[in-house]
Amino acid sequence: MINLTLTHEIPAETSAVYVITKETILPEESFSENELQYIRSKISEGSGTISVNSYSKWSFIIVADPSGPFSLYRENLRNEASKLLPLLRQHNISRLLVLDMINDPDPVIAFVEGLLLSSYKFDKYLTKEQKEKDYPQQILLKSPYVGENDVDELQVLCEAVFEARNLVNEPLSYLTAEQLAAEIEELSRKAGFAHKVLEKNEIVQLGMGGLLSVNRGSLDPPVFSILEWKPDNPRNNKPIVLAGKGVMYDTGGMSLKPTYNSMDYMKSDMAGGASVAGVIYAVAKNRLPVHVVGLIPATDNRPDGNAIVPGDIVKMFDGTTVEVLNTDAEGRLLLADALAYAKKYDPSMVIDIATLTGSAKAALGTKGIAVMRTADDKLYGRFTESAWNVYERIVEFPLWDDYKEELKSDIADLKNVGGRTAGTITAGKFLEHFISYPWIHIDIAGPAYLHKSESYRGKGGSGVGVRLIYDFLKKL
Repeated sequence: MINLTLTHEIPAETSAVYVITKETILPEESFSENELQYIRSKISEGSGTISVNSYSKWSFIIVADPSGPFSLYRENLRNEASKLLPLLRQHNISRLLVLDMINDPDPVIAFVEGLLLSSYKFDKYLTKEQKEKDYPQQILLKSPYVGENDVDELQVLCEAVFEARNLVNEPLSYLTAEQLAAEIEELSRKAGFAHKVLEKNEIVQLGMGGLLSVNRGSLDPPVFSILEWKPDNPRNNKPIVLAGKGVMYDTGGMSLKPTYNSMDYMKSDMAGGASVAGVIYAVAKNRLPVHVVGLIPATDNRPDGNAIVPGDIVKMFDGTTVEVLNTDAEGRLLLADALAYAKKYDPSMVIDIATLTGSAKAALGTKGIAVMRTADDKLYGRFTESAWNVYERIVEFPLWDDYKEELKSDIADLKNVGGRTAGTITAGKFLEHFISYPWIHIDIAGPAYLHKSESYRGKGGSGVGVRLIYDFLKKL
């Protein structure tokens, strides 16, 4: 990952990015008169990024547009940073100076964030000859209003997103449920949070029938990871609990998925669990004064010998009986166990995050996140502010009780699926049955795994949810 450092000097002969607005007066000592004339002409033409080759160095002028919503202002700068990165690699620029010429920390931090997030590569399985060299390797940031703490916090947050992306991009041949627990243990050592792993015998003793039923077709055992960051003087009296779906690979079970653009990318079905791990990593390493617990139930879903079949009845952790009519609606089963388990912490609120329904992706594509909630308007308003702040946009779906009727079973307390329509909502209504606290449910089925690059979110695992939930916890 690129090393980000705050500087108070302007090193000679170092390629630089000048973040400006149209009204900014560029330093004359940094450019020749011809270069300044060229830059002014490009600004008047409406160029967003201007490149100047001074032979001994490159200069890039990023023209920010502060008109319009502030959230879009910052997002546009992240996107401009993503467009700039290929130029830096093309010109083998290993060290880059970023100059804040608008004297506003938020936009320039957003620009640097875009550079850092765009630099992600998952090349673990490429042979040495196929790997590209990283450019730049260092970013020097000069800004009168950005402090060391800001720089350190941003670096850690981007690391957390990268960790989540890595987990999503790993294949099941490496990242089984047990290996996920091992990876989280390594994160806990690096960031300083507590990590406990419930193994299969403990899961059986607890009666987590949802998690165990999904695991029945797998040769690999399930795990239930409990992550906790509790500083000495947390601001919250009761913990905030995060629950993440950890389906390491989803074939659909006996309700087998089609292959094209479906089963072939189902290593990403644990993206919610990866995001929870990333959030706890960032919160702990940045020492946020908030008590947070993460719950990640994990298994793969396969159609092997003793796999659960449609029509089976499952007894959940809280005693609820569920008629399973579709084994491909498995994420809600293990997530429901986690939500019921969360009650033991007497939480102030719970946020769950999961690649839960294809319906959410059908409704919003990769651009939005489906959300449902019982949290009050004040709490949800803060969550919405964070969504705009990091530009991981959310759309609230209703939790009307009309949809609960679709989950009624003749032979059990609930069915695990509703009808053919409103699948995202009936999944949310299913989960709602298992809660008794303020709750926000996040369905990231659309943006969790990208089949083509989308600006600084890249291609493959996006790490969606890490920045959103971190920002929300920080602002609380």
